[in-house]
Amino acid sequence: MVYGALNEHRWGWSIGVLLALAILLSAPTATAQDTATLSGHVRDATTGETLLGANVLVEEAERGAATNNSGFYTLSGLEPGTYTVAASYIGYQRTTATVTLDPGEDRRLDLELPPDGVTLDEVIVRDENDDEERDLGVERVSTDLIQELPAVLEPDVFRSLQYLPGIKAASDFSSGLYIRGGSPDQTLILLDQTTVYNPSHFFGFFSTFNPDAIKDVQLYKGAFPAEYGGRIGSVVDIYNKDGNRRETKGGLSAGLLAARAYVEGPINRDEDTETARGSYMVAARRSTLEPLLAVLRSADVEGIPDRFYFYDINAKANYRLTDDDRISLSVYGGQDQLDLEFLDDGQFDIAYGNRTLSANWTRLFSSQVFSSVTATASRYKSTPIATIAGTRFTQTNEVTDLSVKADVEYTPSPKHAFKAGVWGGALSFNLRNTFDGSESFQRRIRSGYASLFVQDTYRPTDAWRIRGGLRGSYFDQGNFWRLAPRLSIAYDLTPDVRLQAAYGRYYQFLTLESSELFTGFDSWLMTDEGVPPAFGDQWTAGVQTEWDGGWEVESEAYVRTMRDLFEQDPFLPDVAGLPYAETFRFGSGYAFGNEWTVRRNEGAITGFAAYTLSRTERKFPDVNVAANGSPNFYVPKYDRTHDLNIVLNYPFADRWRATATFNYATGQPYTNPEFRYSLQDDPLQSDISTRDVLVSPFNGDRLPAYHRLDVGVQRTGRFFGWADMELQFQLINAYARENIWFYLFEFEDDGTVTRNTVPQIPVPLPNIALTLTF
Repeated sequence: MVYGALNEHRWGWSIGVLLALAILLSAPTATAQDTATLSGHVRDATTGETLLGANVLVEEAERGAATNNSGFYTLSGLEPGTYTVAASYIGYQRTTATVTLDPGEDRRLDLELPPDGVTLDEVIVRDENDDEERDLGVERVSTDLIQELPAVLEPDVFRSLQYLPGIKAASDFSSGLYIRGGSPDQTLILLDQTTVYNPSHFFGFFSTFNPDAIKDVQLYKGAFPAEYGGRIGSVVDIYNKDGNRRETKGGLSAGLLAARAYVEGPINRDEDTETARGSYMVAARRSTLEPLLAVLRSADVEGIPDRFYFYDINAKANYRLTDDDRISLSVYGGQDQLDLEFLDDGQFDIAYGNRTLSANWTRLFSSQVFSSVTATASRYKSTPIATIAGTRFTQTNEVTDLSVKADVEYTPSPKHAFKAGVWGGALSFNLRNTFDGSESFQRRIRSGYASLFVQDTYRPTDAWRIRGGLRGSYFDQGNFWRLAPRLSIAYDLTPDVRLQAAYGRYYQFLTLESSELFTGFDSWLMTDEGVPPAFGDQWTAGVQTEWDGGWEVESEAYVRTMRDLFEQDPFLPDVAGLPYAETFRFGSGYAFGNEWTVRRNEGAITGFAAYTLSRTERKFPDVNVAANGSPNFYVPKYDRTHDLNIVLNYPFADRWRATATFNYATGQPYTNPEFRYSLQDDPLQSDISTRDVLVSPFNGDRLPAYHRLDVGVQRTGRFFGWADMELQFQLINAYARENIWFYLFEFEDDGTVTRNTVPQIPVPLPNIALTLTF
């Protein structure tokens, strides 16, 4: 096996470097004297924002390309002649331009797409197929969709992703992403190429990403390419808006939970040419619950926090130094604060939040060579404090990640598109607990890390696309070297039917210890000597089809393995003083499933239906032990056999739109007690002599099936003539389904056990939000 060979010989890094050099040196040279190259940016016609993943097609040559993460495309090897060039992007009108290319010409052609509903001069809009080339398992989610869907109090990026096939929601109160059988820590979360370690607000109720600040959300559900690494599950790659290059604009939005505001505009704008060298964007959001909490406290309602708020701020600025050089700076800061009295003599004081910074420089060396250098900084810190009967418990969990990465893209010919990059940095974790003023646990680990990748997208014919890649990773703490191959193949069986398959190996050097109470108690840990990284393989295969009338149907099957999963052993009574490696237990897992998606993009009613049939299981020591003493596999709480999501949009009148979402899922696993016994002189409970215990197979039963309908109505127009307005009325859980969150078992004095039901959202929950854009 590759894994064993690398672990023994540690040649992964050298092999990766040699392979990268070999591929680049063996690349065919472009015949610049005979053929022409077309390249440029694709932008939003109203704001000047670059569009990531937009499709550009040279119709007569039947050649196409997608823009990269800077909105730049390259089409090389074009024969001289006159061509129609078309650009398309979801949510935008298809635009065409005519160009004549001379032999050896290197033509720069920037294309601008007006959003749907906007009419500009000299724009040709066509209703034909958008010629979109999209990988299976890859989803792009528009910010318009995020803000249009009915939301529990606040529109949210992660909750919108939970409508997609293969993604599970733990409950109505969790925005965590459980993708294809993986836990949230198996998903890499990037904001402007910076890792975010705890992207949650409001106890995990929704994510930290303000929809007003987000430009692009791209999700890789599995078998992702070699340019990404560090997680064994999936990737969510998010980019902030660059800002409006045309004019200064702003917006305000107020809802029941939070208020949002943003402003964006050009930098160094030339009024004569109406062009700007740069732009900026600032967006802020803060909770607005304090007045409501004050009223509830004055009414002596139990369980109301003494103080609760959250906020986040996004800012980004970019500037064009030359026609070929651009720089940008992006920052984010967010914080949650909760003060809660949970007992007569108990108090929680919890603070946690993220800070990120990303500085990027892109340079276009030629139409065929594009480079990007990014420096990132990320910090997550939580400081929960609990005081019970005068005794103070504290925990400090801090993650700091500093890195530099560099990528280069090289398109030498129509058949090859190379990409290579390096990423290195320093990572540190600090976890410290105190009990009544004395330190009870302290662990501080620092590690350097580095990775190198190379990949080539090879098109032997117009119908075939083969992408091969290799990623080498090094983690200093434990001196781990790993090599991960990636391969994907796509074949256009007909113009409307595409077959795809992919394989990849993935490694993960981190693990998240999740708290069932608050996300502020979550803590990250890393590999070390005696704690090898987790790894797994993924296989996917599927088909995409397009039908007349704007219908699309996709089906994708996946299988993935998870090995050397590591987590702190919950059966250890005390980890203080133990060697680091002895505090962990190691396990394995697997997942498989089949996803189906039906989309309708045209007509009066648009939307999609997504169904997933899946299974995921785990195995750890001392859990579901068989008669011979060996552990059996069990299903984690986020396993769902059946999962169905339906999203519909209907513009039923001028400026009016109705939206509805329906969710159905198999009930989540839980442990149903089968019998009871008492422990005498329990060493874990020094203050009592007996303790009642309920015993049964772990997660051996399931809650009733979950289903919920949310509906919403939107009205757009003008607000007293000075701002564009969008008013939303929404009803969550429209038919009052009492979905069960969990069962609570209580011991009665007569020896019986009472089971109490704790619901999720038990009644229809109204929501209203007003957004103004000026």
